[in-house]
Amino acid sequence: MIGEGILFGIGNPLLDICAHADKDFLDKYGLDANTAILAEDKHKPMYGDMIKRFDVEYIPGGACQNTFRTTQWVLGLPERTTFCGCIGEDDYAKNMREKMAEAKVRTSYLVDKEQPTGTCAAVITGKNRSLVANLAAANHFKKDHLLKPENWALVEKAEFYYTPGFHLTVAPDAILAFAEHALEHNKVFMTNLSAPFISQFFKEPQMQVMPYVDYLFGNETEFAAFAKEQNFGTENLEEVALKAAALDKKNKKRQRVVVITQGSNDTIVAQDGKVTKFPVMLLKEEEIVDTNGAGDAFVGGFLAQLVQGKDVAECIRCAHYAANYIIQRSGISFDGKSDFQ
Repeated sequence: MIGEGILFGIGNPLLDICAHADKDFLDKYGLDANTAILAEDKHKPMYGDMIKRFDVEYIPGGACQNTFRTTQWVLGLPERTTFCGCIGEDDYAKNMREKMAEAKVRTSYLVDKEQPTGTCAAVITGKNRSLVANLAAANHFKKDHLLKPENWALVEKAEFYYTPGFHLTVAPDAILAFAEHALEHNKVFMTNLSAPFISQFFKEPQMQVMPYVDYLFGNETEFAAFAKEQNFGTENLEEVALKAAALDKKNKKRQRVVVITQGSNDTIVAQDGKVTKFPVMLLKEEEIVDTNGAGDAFVGGFLAQLVQGKDVAECIRCAHYAANYIIQRSGISFDGKSDFQ
């Protein structure tokens, strides 16, 4: 039986504002159809603009919350995951707390009364999604919150740790604190490349954390950017996976596992000096609603099996199941119980 709080993570809690829009809306704010960026001043009016112009849906988001909601859905057991992040004191925060409680994720938020709760515009055009994150309060998470005795007790209780690369822009010192704990106690620490801009502009904190990483996730675009920044000298993703797995690692008791997703193409896994490719479950074009959150759901499915001691092949099978389920829905949303067997 897997205990409560076996999986702990920190990230950027954002309320996703999701809407189906058109190319004109993307062009108005200078957005690509399928990317993830941080909001600049020119993007700030778009949130209100979306709410006025489109039929929007509010979903608790941010990569880590998405992943943990998926893990909880697959496991079907309450509070096996614990999440820390920073929110404001407003209606968005109230909405998020309620939705996370419904998802059975335990949360221990830092509340910043000066900042609004972070939001992420998910602009859906066809099968694509453009994500624009206004971190707001999420950008004000502090290591001190993690070190409070009641929160550090949650860290100590966990056996597995996950944080998306996005949080490297906020509190890398907090990430290093529980990465160091994982190392000292031979627990499992995992992260995600999250977006090309992390590897490009936050290389220093990324590489401070990398030696602690037991499992590294990302998609083909993110790993291409990472390989370029690390001067791997190859664009072949199988070689990139092996090189990323071979980067310096502090815990010598286990080798790093690298997982690269490629949309509808095979998932690449580098483990123990070998590469294995896992075919994904293909859907008909008309079955795909949107790809928003597919990567987060993939990791959520993977972690749901990993915390049960399953092997990588079974973790990938569940990861594919979860991603497959999510892309047939709008955003990270669930209907009823998981039927993963």
